[in-house]
Amino acid sequence: MVKLDASEACARSQKPARAGGATRIFGGRGMDRRRKLLSGNRQRWRSRRRTEARWLLPLAAGAVVAGIAGRRLAGSWVRDGLQQALRTFMLRLQSDPYRENLWELISAARRPGPQIILENGLRAEYGALLHRPLGSPRRWPNLESLVFDGAQIARRPAAHDAPVDLSVTIGPRAKKPLQVDIPILVSGMAYGLALSQRAKVALARGAALAGTASNSGEGPLTPLERQAAAKVIVQYARATWGTDPHALRHASMVEIHFGQGASTGVGGEVVGARSDRRLRLELGVPPSRPAVIGSHHAALAAGSLKELVDELRVETGGVPIGVKLAPGRRLEADLEACLEAGVDVVALDGAQAATKGSPPILQDDFGLPTLHALVRAAAFLESRGARDQVSLIVSGGLYTPGDFLKVLALGADAVYIGTVALFVIAHGQVFKSLPWEPPTQLVFFGGHQEHRLDVDEAAHRLANYLRAVSWEMAVAVRALGKTSVRDVGKEDLMALDDLTARICGVPVSYRAGGAVAAREGG
Repeated sequence: MVKLDASEACARSQKPARAGGATRIFGGRGMDRRRKLLSGNRQRWRSRRRTEARWLLPLAAGAVVAGIAGRRLAGSWVRDGLQQALRTFMLRLQSDPYRENLWELISAARRPGPQIILENGLRAEYGALLHRPLGSPRRWPNLESLVFDGAQIARRPAAHDAPVDLSVTIGPRAKKPLQVDIPILVSGMAYGLALSQRAKVALARGAALAGTASNSGEGPLTPLERQAAAKVIVQYARATWGTDPHALRHASMVEIHFGQGASTGVGGEVVGARSDRRLRLELGVPPSRPAVIGSHHAALAAGSLKELVDELRVETGGVPIGVKLAPGRRLEADLEACLEAGVDVVALDGAQAATKGSPPILQDDFGLPTLHALVRAAAFLESRGARDQVSLIVSGGLYTPGDFLKVLALGADAVYIGTVALFVIAHGQVFKSLPWEPPTQLVFFGGHQEHRLDVDEAAHRLANYLRAVSWEMAVAVRALGKTSVRDVGKEDLMALDDLTARICGVPVSYRAGGAVAAREGG
């Protein structure tokens, strides 16, 4: 910036005066002396700038060169250091005796696996009951060995733009059956016991946008969730709050909860209610008492399941009354009791199902795989002539449109999704918790980031997912030569191995004469 001396500043601040048509600033010999002074100042300033430029430019260029050279030199040092460290590590790894070799850890860990080592470490650290979130990592028998038989010449596919009916009626013999646009329902995940209120509202609103129903879970049905849900399935829990008449009157279906895949029928205390006053109010539990879910329904101590079903049917005005079971070896006996009680719906939660947290032994070592439970339940209902009267909903380890359609082909009327729905509503928001916390902290009750979940975005994501899955299933139905999801059956499936073929009663893929070969193999 050029600095002005006092004379030039004064001259520039004055307004010119007109005299005889000419413009003059001050005037006389004094003005000439000022001009000479200003001219000398300008010359000295230009000379100084030229001198500075002579050494500033080389200095800047030198700094750039030094920076590049320094970076390369530093990079060379880092590379040399890493290379030397890696060389030393590999020499030690390949020459140390096994008893001192780090590879011993890897070799030993491959037997139990990192999951078991981690969980045993947590047991050793805290000396308390371990609660693992989101189900068993065990590899259970699943649907991967089943594939569909696409139509081509012997059976033609439907037109690419043929409308496909995906709608389902749950509890068809009920006075007020539950009708949904798609055969995918949002499973029971309770407010306070598992999820935050934001997550529950997002699930209910997303399900409503997609034309389906959501389940309240074992917790209370809050006013916000009730307002967000177009159709809500209310769980009749094994606790005092599960029998709320006000919640039951808003139900599109009631589900009597007996058990679930990840925790069987075990009860327990709602730990979050110890410190959360709002949750205690929603549960209706006084401060002096713990909030406990029992292992049995109190109503069944004095009466039968049939009496409870009839009572709920009257109280709700005729909506479907169902039961939720964790299937086991006595599955048929449980189903027989359900039929005698006159239930409208049976929901089976297979061993692959998840929960917010339960002991690993219940997740890994109890119950039937979803596939086995499904084929047994469908066969039993068929043998009792109840297949068209009692709806069958299945959940546990179902993640893709292919999984959903295969389950429907094997005899289910609809599927529940849980874990998938949680990851879907967190989509686009996971970095509010990552990398320091898992994404579940956005949706779990008491999660560190539960207040940061954007409910509108989460609901939009779930609705998008359900629509996309439904369209994908519609494409598959057309590829089978059909136009209704209810027409998809076992005749559309084949198995890639003999065991799956025998379990499911479908042809095995490597033999001609499909159904006959499968029967002979059985």
